[in-house]
Amino acid sequence: EAAADVVVTTIDNLDDATIFFRSMHQLSPEKHKQVRAERRRYHERFRALIEEGQEAGVFSRETPADLVVDYHFGSIHHLGAWYRPQGPLTPREVADHLADLLLRSLRV
Repeated sequence: EAAADVVVTTIDNLDDATIFFRSMHQLSPEKHKQVRAERRRYHERFRALIEEGQEAGVFSRETPADLVVDYHFGSIHHLGAWYRPQGPLTPREVADHLADLLLRSLRV
């Protein structure tokens, strides 16, 4: 659910997210540092969920949790490049597909 939620939230705010991801480098150094720290906290929490599943034997340890997080959030950060609200998939359908891809890659 966490993997899907971040996709839906991003799509629901796609214009803002697209502008943010494309212009984050233009923030002041102090604001940039603050935003990166907040994103890092979120990514660390997401990584902790994956590591918890790996430790419990629910998820494979084949791929390091850091790489899984980078892969998932990388796809989310690029939604603005290809997702179209008038396209064939609803935000929830895109979210479910991306979450399923993520979970299939983690299954033991």
